[in-house]
Amino acid sequence: MKRVFLAGVALMALTGAAAAADLPLAPAPYYKAPYAAPYYNWTGFYLGVNGGGGFGTSAWDSTSSFNLIGALAGGTIGYNYQYGRAVIGAEGDIDWSGMKGSTTAGCATGCQTSDSWLSTVRARLGYAADRFLPYVTGGAAFGDISASRPGFVGSSTTNAGWTVGAGIEFAIAGNWTAKAEYLYVDLGNFNCGLGCGTTAVNHVSFSDNILRGGFNYRF
Repeated sequence: MKRVFLAGVALMALTGAAAAADLPLAPAPYYKAPYAAPYYNWTGFYLGVNGGGGFGTSAWDSTSSFNLIGALAGGTIGYNYQYGRAVIGAEGDIDWSGMKGSTTAGCATGCQTSDSWLSTVRARLGYAADRFLPYVTGGAAFGDISASRPGFVGSSTTNAGWTVGAGIEFAIAGNWTAKAEYLYVDLGNFNCGLGCGTTAVNHVSFSDNILRGGFNYRF
């Protein structure tokens, strides 16, 4: 009787093992990969607005150097091309300028230098850290420099010079970006002549440090 019982148990075990072998394998668990947002691409044209302020210096042949200060505001146009993480581009802007300053040192009645507009045409080189773009920039600068002195007619001219600087731009929402930058601008000098003094030659120099921010819309 005992042998019959053991044989029955063995037969049931073999039957269960065979049935288990015929069952389909359970599918492996499925894990959904996390969403990875694409990197921001800076390639394309853009238009924008900018504004800020500046502080600089001017000097006449007949005076010592004196300070300039004022606000700026205007528009921007540019193009970027991204290759890997490098972003190269060109940017131009034109701003109304309220930069001016005066001195009575060597000019008892007061000598004043001012700039009514400022424009730059620059190359930009940046490093794309996704939605952040730190960059360096440099190129040509143009501005309308005026020199005046009470009792004289004064003089003004459009001068060409150079500019260098750096900044950071970042994507904020949709096609909009925001930027902050610093530019050093040197517009050289011009001869104010008899319009500003008693001598035939009176050179007036102009240089400026600009701090400004802006918003661009990318197409």
